[in-house]
Amino acid sequence: MTLRVLVVDDQGVVRDGLAAVIDAEGDMTVVGEAGDGADAVRLAGELAPDVVVMDVRMPDLDGIAATRIITGRVNAPRVLVLATFDLGAYVFDALHAGASGFLLKDVPAEELLRAIRVVAAGDCVLAPSATRRLVRHYASGADPGHRAGSGPREPAGLTARERDVLTLVASGLDDAEIAGQLAVTVGTVRSHVSALLRTLGLRDRVQATILAYDLGLTRPNLPGTPI
Repeated sequence: MTLRVLVVDDQGVVRDGLAAVIDAEGDMTVVGEAGDGADAVRLAGELAPDVVVMDVRMPDLDGIAATRIITGRVNAPRVLVLATFDLGAYVFDALHAGASGFLLKDVPAEELLRAIRVVAAGDCVLAPSATRRLVRHYASGADPGHRAGSGPREPAGLTARERDVLTLVASGLDDAEIAGQLAVTVGTVRSHVSALLRTLGLRDRVQATILAYDLGLTRPNLPGTPI
């Protein structure tokens, strides 16, 4: 399977460089390039990429706003956000907008390519510095939404088992490990996870993890541990 990638950056030389690196891979192809968030939103709908490599700072519609629009659609692509600076607001806002990854633009090419493959598979990738920032933020009990009193409430209708599954997913356990914790089969865990995502209206485990952190169901406790 060839991964279809949309590259978004307001600097042409950066777009060209990213596209060249990605197109050189046998399992990837760049299906389009956009110079701003509005074009990114339009092309994401027209070209149906698997992954959007998204710049943060762009004129008119920035990368965070574009990510929120793109990931809010049915059958949305995964979004990997790239930023020049590792600012806390970028990390939190990108993940809350639905991004599946956050990297700095100066990462080696092989790390960028690995990240594209990882987010395409439904997992999350964070730059180590961003991971440490996220861990410290949630471990300190700081308001993840940056606005006092604005944190989300636990959804009504969540069963005790679904709550347990949400907590274990957010702890970074895979299906086999969750099955061991709950003394059920892996197939049962997958059914629980699917039902949980439907109930909460979430796209994937990344969004489930962020929600669990926001609700205080779990906190990361090992600096540098990816979500």
